[in-house]
Amino acid sequence: MGNDKKVIFSGIQPSGSLTLGNYLGAIKNWTTLADEYNCYFCIVDMHAITVSKEPKDLRKNTLEVLANYIAAGLNPDKVTLFIQSHVSAHAELGWVLNCLTYYGELGRMTQFKDKSKKQQNSNITAGLFTYPSLMAADILLYQTDLVPVGEDQRQHLELARDIAIRFNNKYSKTFVVPEPYIAKIGAKIMNLQDPTIKMSKSDTNDKSYILLTDDDDEIRRKFKRSVTDSLGIVKLSNDQPGIKNLLGIYSKITGETIESIVERYEGKGYSIFKDDVAEVVVNELRPLRLKREELLKNKDYLQEVFQKGAEKAENTARKTLRKVYKKVGFIPRY
Repeated sequence: MGNDKKVIFSGIQPSGSLTLGNYLGAIKNWTTLADEYNCYFCIVDMHAITVSKEPKDLRKNTLEVLANYIAAGLNPDKVTLFIQSHVSAHAELGWVLNCLTYYGELGRMTQFKDKSKKQQNSNITAGLFTYPSLMAADILLYQTDLVPVGEDQRQHLELARDIAIRFNNKYSKTFVVPEPYIAKIGAKIMNLQDPTIKMSKSDTNDKSYILLTDDDDEIRRKFKRSVTDSLGIVKLSNDQPGIKNLLGIYSKITGETIESIVERYEGKGYSIFKDDVAEVVVNELRPLRLKREELLKNKDYLQEVFQKGAEKAENTARKTLRKVYKKVGFIPRY
């Protein structure tokens, strides 16, 4: 990977089976970036434990996310694929940045407020409160230029930028100040039962999301039952969030413009359109599912990938951490 390329960093939590939203909003976009950028794609298992997890499930989900990355087309020889907890510099820089992050900044994070409400403000951990500082460490360790983020993560990226600028101003230029990289089409995939909110596997209604582990028939059933409206006209309109979401999914997978899709379904009912969207998704996810299942049978290969990825990530991360430690006044060990 050439040093003249800009750096991209992103990651996904191994908190359960990934959704169509994870795939179209993140992973599918990443596969187009490897030739142009120096890419680090992480499985952020340290973030996953901000909410209690069963250890065996965390291990299983972590390998599944890695297998999904590779099955979707992320080539370990072209991008750096690694597990966050395998590079201790993430936790070490996270602590330093904690000491530069203001309490009020963390308290304003929308995701913290939302997750706190879900937990009814009981047993909320310090990790849940401070994980935006760890997220900033994830990004800044690799001198990241661009971070692929959805709108729901922009606030965290803005905090990472603020922390980088604050550190640079206090200790001299150390970090690259990252910019967002946001896909324009289908970057945010919405809930199939309530298209005003983001698709999430934490939803209690399993008809509201498509999992990458869903079989063909289950995908078809979920799209058939997806919520639309009573207008019966396939068009792009904020007044038709269900149809807008389906158009975005169709366009993101096929590469067709939304205008041409709308034109094709002029005068046709929602039933035909939903069935066709389902088939587009089925045909996209079937080879990914089969490849993932094949990879999960080869644990030795997955171990080889995450070990090599950790070594590559560690080399870069340690360089940044050494600079940080020196500038804050820590005495070097060697």
